Amino acid sequence: MRSTVTSTRGPIRRQHVLGSLAILAITPFALTACGGGAATSGDPDTLTILDYYNNEPDKTLVGDALDLCADEVGVAIKRETVPGKDLIQKVLQQSSSKTLPDVLMLDNPDVQEIAATGGLSPLSDYDVDTSGFAQGILDAASYEGEVFGLAPTVNTLGLFYNEDLLAAKGITPPTTWDELKTAAAALTEGDTYGLAFSSIATYEGSWQFLPFMWTNGGDETDLTSPEVAEALQLQVDLVDSGSASKSVINWSQADVNDQFMAGKAAMMINGPWQIPALSADADLNYGSVQVPVNEAGQTPVAPLGGEVWTVPVTGDDAKQAKAAEFVECISSDENQLALAEARFTVPTKTALAEQYVEKVPEMAAFTEQVANARSRTGELGEQWPEAATEIYTAIQLALTGQATPDEAFDQAAAG
Repeated sequence: MRSTVTSTRGPIRRQHVLGSLAILAITPFALTACGGGAATSGDPDTLTILDYYNNEPDKTLVGDALDLCADEVGVAIKRETVPGKDLIQKVLQQSSSKTLPDVLMLDNPDVQEIAATGGLSPLSDYDVDTSGFAQGILDAASYEGEVFGLAPTVNTLGLFYNEDLLAAKGITPPTTWDELKTAAAALTEGDTYGLAFSSIATYEGSWQFLPFMWTNGGDETDLTSPEVAEALQLQVDLVDSGSASKSVINWSQADVNDQFMAGKAAMMINGPWQIPALSADADLNYGSVQVPVNEAGQTPVAPLGGEVWTVPVTGDDAKQAKAAEFVECISSDENQLALAEARFTVPTKTALAEQYVEKVPEMAAFTEQVANARSRTGELGEQWPEAATEIYTAIQLALTGQATPDEAFDQAAAG
C-alpha cells in the first residue's frame, strides 16, 4: 500500500485510479469477458498472468514462484508486469478488448470492487481449499460470501525503534499510548524526534492511522465516534508536543524510513518491507514491536497489506480451471514460506507462523500483528475508498490546526 509506496508494501492504491473505478460502478459488468472473448494467449497450455511486481527484487522472486507453479500445473506462462499505479487502467483496457489474463494479481483492497463487476470467478467453482488462511485476508478477498482469490503472503505495520537511542535513555520499547508519548518525548533531542509516522494526504496516511483507530475500538462505519477522535488526538498530541515533526503531514512511508535511518527519528511506524534497507546499514541497531495500544490488555489490530491472485472470467472454462489450480499452487505452504522469507512478508496460513518466525526472527512482531490484522474493505467493501479519503482529510485538518479531533471527521465528510 509500496507509494506513495511500491508494490506489496502497504497501501499501493493511488487516488488517480478512482476515476477508472468509478467507471466500474457505472457499468457493473465492464470486466466480464462476454461472448467467450479470448485471453492474451489462445494456447490451451499457456496461462497469461498480469501483476505489478515490476521492480527488483520482487519481480524475480515472484517470478521464480510462478515458474515453479507452471511446472507443477503443467503449463507455460506468459507474464506481463506493470507499475502498480497502472494496473487497474490496464485491466479496464483488457476488458474492453476481451483480452483479460488467465491469472490476475490485485492489491487486496481492489478485489471486492472488481468482483462486484462479475469479472472474477469464485474459487468455490473449482473446489479450491481456502481453509487455514488468516481470516482477515479471506475477508479482503471475499465478495457476497464467496472467496475470489488467495494471497501467499501479506504485510502490516509495526513500531520500529533504534536500540542504541532507547538504551542510552534506559527506555524499553513502548506498548501503550502513554508509554509511547513518554518515550517519544524523552527521545526527542537536538534534530532527532522521538517518533516518525506518515500522515500524508493519501491512502498511506489512512493506512498508518488504522492501527490506532481500530485498536481503540474505532470503526470506519462511524468515523465521528469518540474512539476515532481519541486516536486522532494521539497524533495531534505527538506533533503539538514536538515529539513528532510537523512534516508528518507530507511524509510518505519511504520518507519516514529515511528519517529513521538518518537518525532523525528514534522510533517509527512502518512496515517490514523496510527491513532490507535497515539491515543493510551496519551501524543501525534496530528492533520492532507491535503498534502500541491505548490501554494495556487491548489486542493490537492493524491493516493487512498485500496482493491477491484471482481468476478472471475469460470465457474459456478449461483455462479458468487451470488458472484456479495455479492460484492454489501460488499459495501452497512451500511457496508461502519461500516468498515470506525472501520478501520479509508474512505467510497467510496461520499454522505456518511458528515455523516462519524460527527462520526469520526479525519478523516476529509483524507475524503476531498479522494474526489479528483486518482487511480495509472488510466493513465497507466497495465504499472503503470514500472512508479512506475522509480519514486522511480529517488527519490533515487536525494536524494543521484547522479542526479539533472531535470536529475533524465531520468537516472532512462535509467536504
